[in-house]
Amino acid sequence: MQISKRVSEMIASPLRKFIPYAEIAKKKGIKVYHLNIGQPDLPTPKKILSAVKNFKEKVVPYTHSAGIIELRQAWADYFATVKIHLKPAEILITTGGSEAMLYSLLLMLNPGEEMMVFEPFYSNYKSLAKITGVQLVPVTVKVEENFSLPKNSEIEKKISPKTRAILIVNPNNPTGTVYPKKDLQRIALLAKKHGLWVLADETYREIVFENARPASLINFKTIEKQVILIDSVSKRLSFCGGRIGCLASKNPEVIANCLKLNQSRLASPTIEQKAVIQLLSDPTKYTDGLKREYHKRSEIVYSGLQKIPGAVCRKPQGAFYIIARLPIDDSEKFVRWMLERFSYRQETVMVAPAKDFYATPGKGTDEVRIAYVLNTTELKKAMMILRLGILEYQKQMPKQMKADLCKSFSAVK
Repeated sequence: MQISKRVSEMIASPLRKFIPYAEIAKKKGIKVYHLNIGQPDLPTPKKILSAVKNFKEKVVPYTHSAGIIELRQAWADYFATVKIHLKPAEILITTGGSEAMLYSLLLMLNPGEEMMVFEPFYSNYKSLAKITGVQLVPVTVKVEENFSLPKNSEIEKKISPKTRAILIVNPNNPTGTVYPKKDLQRIALLAKKHGLWVLADETYREIVFENARPASLINFKTIEKQVILIDSVSKRLSFCGGRIGCLASKNPEVIANCLKLNQSRLASPTIEQKAVIQLLSDPTKYTDGLKREYHKRSEIVYSGLQKIPGAVCRKPQGAFYIIARLPIDDSEKFVRWMLERFSYRQETVMVAPAKDFYATPGKGTDEVRIAYVLNTTELKKAMMILRLGILEYQKQMPKQMKADLCKSFSAVK
C-alpha cells in the first residue's frame, strides 16, 4: 500500500519532532524547560472553566455549522473594542485558527497556484500548503534588518501570473515583529494593484509591548473584500485546547463558500463555543494582565540572549516568540545534543530549530525560535542553561568554525 504524496511529503512539526528525545531525558530524571512550543502556561480564565464544568444540557448537540449565533455576536462585539467593525453574519466559527487557515487556502487558491509568504513564518502554513496543493513563494526578512518588510519593488519581483494571495501574520509568529501601519498600507497597495487575496493572521493582536499598535488589514477600505481575517481565543484566553477560532470577511462570497467547508465537518465543539461567549466580548481585564506578563518575559529572554557571545536577535514587539541566530553550526543538531548529552544540575532546555520556519532551502540552519511560555523564575534558569549549553556545545566544534561564527555574528549585532 502507498501513502499519498501530499501527506508523505509533509514536514514533521519542528515544534514537536524532538519530543521523543525530551521524553527520554525526562525518564533519566532530567528536567526539560520547554521553550519549543507556544503553549501558554497562564491559567485559563475561571469563567471559561466554570462554563465548561457547569454545562447543563443532557445531550451535547451539534451547533449551526457557522457557529453559535451568540458567539458570533460576542466576536463582533470584541472586534468593535479593537476598532474592527464586523457583523455576526461576516464571522464563521472554526475549530481553532488552524481550521480557518486551511479553509482560507482552499477558498483562495487552486492546486499549483502561489501564495507569497514572508519568511520566517509559522511552520504550520507549510503543512497546510502541502495538503491543499498551494505553492508558497518566500520573501526573506532578516534579523539584522529587524525583520522589516522589504520595499514593494523587491516584493513585486516574486509576483508571478500564478500568484493569488499574500500572507501577513501580525503580530508575527515566529519573529515577534509588529508591522507598522505604513507597511500594511504598502501591502494593501500591492494587493489592490495585482488583484491578490490577503490572508491576515492576527491571532496575537492583544500581546504587544510598549508602543506597538497593530493595525488590521481588514480596515483598509480599498481591499476590505480581498481580506480574510483569522482569529482565535487560543492565545488571547489561554484556551488552546478549546479549539475555538474564527474566519471573518466583508466579502459575502467568502462567507457563503467557507460555510460549505464548515458544513463538511458539521460543527465546531459545542461546549467550548458556549464557554467563551461571556468573556470574549470584553476580555480586557484578562488580556491586560496577559500582556504585562509576556512583556516581562520578553525582557528576560532578550536580556539572556544578549549574554550569549555571538548571538544575534532583535527585541520582540509582540506575540511571545523570538527568533535568534546562535553561534552554532546546526540548530537541529544542537537541540538534539541539548536533550541527549547536556544538562546543568539535572536540567536542560528545548528550543525549536528555525529551519522549518523557512521555505527557502538552507535558510534558518543556525537559528532557533524561543517561545517564552514559562514563568519568570523558570525562564531565567532556562536562559542561563541555554547559554551554558551553547558554550559547552562549541567545544566540540572546530576552532576555526567557532571563530568564524562569532566574528560574523558580532558584525551584525
